[in-house]
Amino acid sequence: MKTHLKINSPPPKTNPNSANNSTIRFAVAVFLTLSSAIALPSCGGDGSTGSAPPGAGSSSSRENQVAASAPPPPPAPAAQRPKAPASSKKAAETPATRPQLIKKAQLSVVVKSIDASTKSVTNIVEKQQGDILGFQNQKPPDSSVRQTASVEIRVPQERLETTLDALAKLGTVENRSLTAEDVTDQLVDSEARLRNLRKSEEMVLKIMERSGSVGDVLKAAQELSNIRESIERIDAQLKSLRNQVAYSTISLTLEAAVSAQQTPEPSLGLRVQETWGKATHSVGELTLGLFALGIWLLAYSPYLLLIGAAVYGFNRFKKQHSVPTIQEPKPPQ
Repeated sequence: MKTHLKINSPPPKTNPNSANNSTIRFAVAVFLTLSSAIALPSCGGDGSTGSAPPGAGSSSSRENQVAASAPPPPPAPAAQRPKAPASSKKAAETPATRPQLIKKAQLSVVVKSIDASTKSVTNIVEKQQGDILGFQNQKPPDSSVRQTASVEIRVPQERLETTLDALAKLGTVENRSLTAEDVTDQLVDSEARLRNLRKSEEMVLKIMERSGSVGDVLKAAQELSNIRESIERIDAQLKSLRNQVAYSTISLTLEAAVSAQQTPEPSLGLRVQETWGKATHSVGELTLGLFALGIWLLAYSPYLLLIGAAVYGFNRFKKQHSVPTIQEPKPPQ
């Protein structure tokens, strides 16, 4: 009988250092996982690039999540809403371009001297870079009527008020008026029509460049001529309107403060000389008139002699053939 001896082998000995290393690795992996999970939301929330402690990161991420999930605040009432500045409203209401105005002014001034005031007007116009379009000086034949002068002036629009103020200082202003005509719509409409006509001109030119029949080319040429005529007309209107907008017109009337002075009467000797001269002139005119009459009579003398002879013969013939009436004697009583 065999006996088997069972020998129990001792358990293997565990190394405490390896167990500690695995525990440390597991703790480090868990720490890195948690720190990365906490750091990513915190970096996205406040945009910081530096490292933060785990507690601070988790608290900021929770606050961000709460703020995102919270409902939006109700809108503030109209009375508490911030008002837009007045300057921005005015800027929004102001049109992009200034209105295009044709300005005309009339001014009547009573001055002491027409001649001196006319020179002053010329100097003022030259100083304001304007032009004198017309001048008319009316000297009255009667001394009881005031002397007047009319001046037509053109100045740049931005200098209109300055020119009017300078002219008003020449004397006493009796009348001052200013009128303005808005031609903005006319300018915009004319410019739009001009652009359309130029586009039509380009299209017709392209059509003419293509090969076609003679009739088509002639029709295109006629259409091109009409378009260019319209372009020239509208272009001239635009230039005229822009010129009237750029330069304003002033109608100035100058009136003398007192009546025109009477001319001094000539002396007695001068009046006698004038009378003698008029008399001699009249005698000379009468003499020339009689001399001319004699020449006319001499020229027509044959006809006058014939007419006189005819009248004389008729009267003679009438006397010869007339029968005298004989009166019968009365019987005695």
